Amino acid sequence: MSRYEEGLRLIEESCGNGKDNVIALSTIGMEPGDSATPCPYVRDVDAYYEDGVFYVTTWAKSNKIQQITQNNNVAFAVCFEGISGNGVGENLGWVLDPKNAEIRTKLRKAFAEWYDQANNEQDKSCVILAIRITKGTIFRDHGAVRYDMDFVNKLEITEGKISL
Repeated sequence: MSRYEEGLRLIEESCGNGKDNVIALSTIGMEPGDSATPCPYVRDVDAYYEDGVFYVTTWAKSNKIQQITQNNNVAFAVCFEGISGNGVGENLGWVLDPKNAEIRTKLRKAFAEWYDQANNEQDKSCVILAIRITKGTIFRDHGAVRYDMDFVNKLEITEGKISL
């Protein structure tokens, strides 16, 4: 098993199997004004993990979706799991869109305790956000073990370089 595959196994153990994960999601927004300076924003969200993607239910008019529409590069950290990285955010659209049926079922199951209280599925602004991981880092044993992963090329990377 390669170190990349070992890292995937660790992410699956920590975040997979239908678990409701809390992740800190960071986006880039543009500050109002003439200079329109980029500014990072971070918030905790509940996320379901599957095959290199975190899924979140949210409101289409939320700041995170508006910011991702302008710049889809995001960063994340899985709270208290030693897993962080970068990804690409994508608004998959309305939760009741037939193309979202399979992932919606999984989200409803993972978030069963609170899903109906937090989401109005009849409102077309209730959407699914996909966070497709591009790079990830996993720390174990207080940093004694570290996996740096390139999810695009499916390889472990070291100091920004691809390891073969």
